[in-house]
Parts: sequence; structure tokens; C-alpha cells
Amino acid sequence: LLNPIGAMAAGDQQRGAITGGVAHDAPDWFKESFLDIQEDVDEATEANKHVLLFFQLNGCPYCDRMLREVFETDPLMSYIQQHFDVIAINVRGDREIAFNEDTSVTEKDLSELLKVHATPGIIFLNADNKPVVRVDGYRAPERFRQILHYVSDKAYQQQTLASYLNEHLKDPVYSLRDDPMFQDTTDLSGVQGPLAVIFEDSRCHDCDEFHDRLLADPAVRKELQAFTLVRLEADTTTGIIDPAGNKRSPKAWAEQLGMTYRPGVLLYVDGTLLRRYDSLLFVHHFKEGLHWIGSGAYEQEDYASYSARRTEELLAAGIDIDLAK
Repeated sequence: LLNPIGAMAAGDQQRGAITGGVAHDAPDWFKESFLDIQEDVDEATEANKHVLLFFQLNGCPYCDRMLREVFETDPLMSYIQQHFDVIAINVRGDREIAFNEDTSVTEKDLSELLKVHATPGIIFLNADNKPVVRVDGYRAPERFRQILHYVSDKAYQQQTLASYLNEHLKDPVYSLRDDPMFQDTTDLSGVQGPLAVIFEDSRCHDCDEFHDRLLADPAVRKELQAFTLVRLEADTTTGIIDPAGNKRSPKAWAEQLGMTYRPGVLLYVDGTLLRRYDSLLFVHHFKEGLHWIGSGAYEQEDYASYSARRTEELLAAGIDIDLAK
């Protein structure tokens, strides 16, 4: 299946390596919690704060970037310290956490219970110890600033995060860029085979990086050849037909899906949504999500099983995997 140029003879081939992982300890100002979350929530509420659970993974390059840009850099660092008690949780950790009076589990099991499948995973809790907002993956500082205000001002009691961001992210920071692979179609229900839908808008802080890093990468473009690739402007109210055959605007569709990140990416096959991306991606993870679908592997195995098998396959073939490329 894999035959890299210059590969050594079978049995003599050097094994590939995983690179790009970044060790990054949580900031020392994060709360030293006894991991009784209800008690933490009560203390935070008394101080007019919210609890912010920061789920991280050792070596996660996305965690490193968000910690550096958001939690360790002012003005956001000071704002977070003023309005939130932040508790770090290792998604593979074994520390015991009393989440509430009915639930006492390890860090790893709590991550599964709360369906934290991307790191950093950030969950904000209200005074009743209930999740009110979750952020899966990296967010640019300006976008995350609005999320912080949404929680600290308790705007979640009146409106969704998507509508709040639409109201408060007003300044354009991005001009939509074309790509020769984009298909000009408004009826997505008629697309046969794999379909990739990209949502962008003028307030997208990560869209330039998405084009320069991901869409420009030869390996990504090779995988995208199996897809019909459609880019939608998420602010528009022009009618389209979605993969399920519903007529709606890109704006209404994005709101209905609860997409609060740009660029957001949806991956379909014959009208069935198989995977969605709501956070910043690096090349390897995006490429492999595309390959899982484009190669047809999704028909035999779920993504977690595929990823484990594919990683070993690449490494055994002598191919290096750079997680932070």
C-alpha cells in the first residue's frame, strides 16, 4: 500500500518517528484543586466567577499554542484570572475526580463521560455545576475573548453562543480566497460520493492559515481529489440545498449545526455526515480525516480504529508523522 521513494529493503527499513509533540505544563496560576468540582464551583460562584475545565493531553501541539497565545498572554490571561477558576485535567490521567455527588471517576473516565475527544477541550460550568459552553480545540485569541465574555456576562442565559458571536464579532479580518478546487454548486443534495463543505466568513481569524497551511499542502490536495469541495460564505442568506435536501441559507445552516468556529469543515458521503472539524487543524490530522473517508476505510472501521491502524502503517513504512506541521 505504501511504497515511499528510496525505501530500504523489507526487514531493514528504518521505522518512522512521530514528531511535533510539545510538552507544556499548565500555568502555575491555574487552581490547585482538590478535584471536588462541586466544591470548586461553589467557591467560584461565591467569588462571582465560573469554573473553566481545561482538558489537555501531554505533547498536544494545539494545547501548547492555546496556552501560549491565550492563557499566558495579556490581556486575556488577566481577564481569565479575574473571571474564572481554571482547573487542568489530563484526558489520559488517573487522578480521581468527584464531579458531583453522583459521579466520582478518573480524569480519563470524566473525559469520556463529557465526550472530550479533541484537545484542548474547554468546558465552562455554571453555578449549578452544569456545562454551559464547550470549546473543542484551539481558538484564536480574539474569538476566544468573545467566548469568555459570553460566559462571564452569563449571556448563555439569553442566547446561543453562535448568535452571540454573530453579534459581537463585527470587524472583518479576512477576505475570502478562491481555490481552483472549489466547486460552484448550490445543490449539495445531488453530490455523489465524498463531499467537503467549508464555512468561511470575513471574521475568520484562521482562514488565511487554513489556505496557506492546509489547502496548499500537496498531501492534502491529493486526498481532496476524492471529494467535491464546496466553500460557503457563512454570513450569506442566499438559498442553497443542503445534503439532506433542505433549502436554507449558509447562515441558517451553520447556526442550526451550532458551528461557532471558522473555517468549519463538514465531510459527507452520499448525504451522510461522517466527520466535522470545528477547530484549527494541522496537516496530518486533516489529511488523515480525508483519507479515512476518501479511501473508503470508513465503511470498515470507525475513525479511532482507523487512526491507530494507519499510524502504525505509516511508521512501519518508514514515514515520519509531524503532528505540528
